[in-house]
Amino acid sequence: MKHYEGSRTIDGIWVTVNGTPLDPRYDLAVFTRLGFEWSYEGDAPRQLSLALIADAVGEDPALQWSKPFMTRVVLCLDNDWQLTDDDIRKTLETMGVSHTTV
Repeated sequence: MKHYEGSRTIDGIWVTVNGTPLDPRYDLAVFTRLGFEWSYEGDAPRQLSLALIADAVGEDPALQWSKPFMTRVVLCLDNDWQLTDDDIRKTLETMGVSHTTV
């Protein structure tokens, strides 16, 4: 199981997957090159959404579902947060992503 963590501190923002920095997946789409953010709607939260989906379930659903996932999950994250790949998969399924896609 993959564990995702994010933290916003006075020293900056970091997001990891199993302790390693999460790839922003600029190869799929560039909403911003300014890094990740969360707790609001915008380009940096959408980049985080894209990266989380791509890492957790694959590239195919990532671009299509990055905006809805941002508004359902990334928008609601606190300064410090944790998710698992299972959390991401289950949320996508409730949004209508089929089991064959994820």
